[in-house]
Amino acid sequence: MSTATAQNASESHSTDATLREKAYFDQRATQDMAKHLHTVTRSRQEAMAHACRILAMTEQEAGLAGQISTRSERPGAYWTLRFGLGFDEARPEDFIEVDRDLNTLTGEGMANPATRFHLWVYDARPDVHSIIHTHSPWASALAAARQPLVIAQMDMTPLHNDCAFLGDWPGVPIADQEGVIISKALGNKRAIILAHHGYLTAGASCEEATYLSVYLERAARMQIRAQAFGPLTPVDDALAAEAHDYLLKPSIVKATFDYWTRQTQGVPPLPIKSHA
Repeated sequence: MSTATAQNASESHSTDATLREKAYFDQRATQDMAKHLHTVTRSRQEAMAHACRILAMTEQEAGLAGQISTRSERPGAYWTLRFGLGFDEARPEDFIEVDRDLNTLTGEGMANPATRFHLWVYDARPDVHSIIHTHSPWASALAAARQPLVIAQMDMTPLHNDCAFLGDWPGVPIADQEGVIISKALGNKRAIILAHHGYLTAGASCEEATYLSVYLERAARMQIRAQAFGPLTPVDDALAAEAHDYLLKPSIVKATFDYWTRQTQGVPPLPIKSHA
């Protein structure tokens, strides 16, 4: 075999070897993340407290209007931050368990009366174990403009085909009817923009609901800024679906939550070695 032929064969082999299906790399990444990303195990109340601090850090507080809950093992009950506290104040001991009529079962204090609609989401969606609802600045701006989310950039794709839109405001959600309306509008999705109101995320865990909340707020900000340049072009549907599934891998969600938790606690200084 001549030198040129051998070189061409080598280049062909090298090219063929690199053109493996993306599924191979996806599987390998999943296995590597399971091996190397060591996430923190927390109690329910600890996870909720950290979630509140993350929401505060990302400027999603709205006075006492922000809400977080997780499903209880007790049927028809959930845990939530006791009313009167902001996200930035939340501690593990500040969460209470309430029943379907918002009577306190565990802990002291009362639930935010507007969390009643969470019950309807939990009833309709057995897969949902945590709900976050805020009036965050950028998502609320979309809500005020009655605009659904447009998935036009990769970092928005965790919400691809997973963010519903409710175009009419049913009023302050302190009664049963608002729960019926919101849960039906949410359907089988994990997020929803509520016109004239704010947003809601519904996750399989507190960490996932928080992750979706942060990315939804960032997506809303990006959409509003990008619209200054003209109409947005949505990401290709198949590619957006692929990115959605990748970015919502539990290992990525939990590792990101852990990182944000460390951010709320302050970044430790770098150790500086003397070179003298």
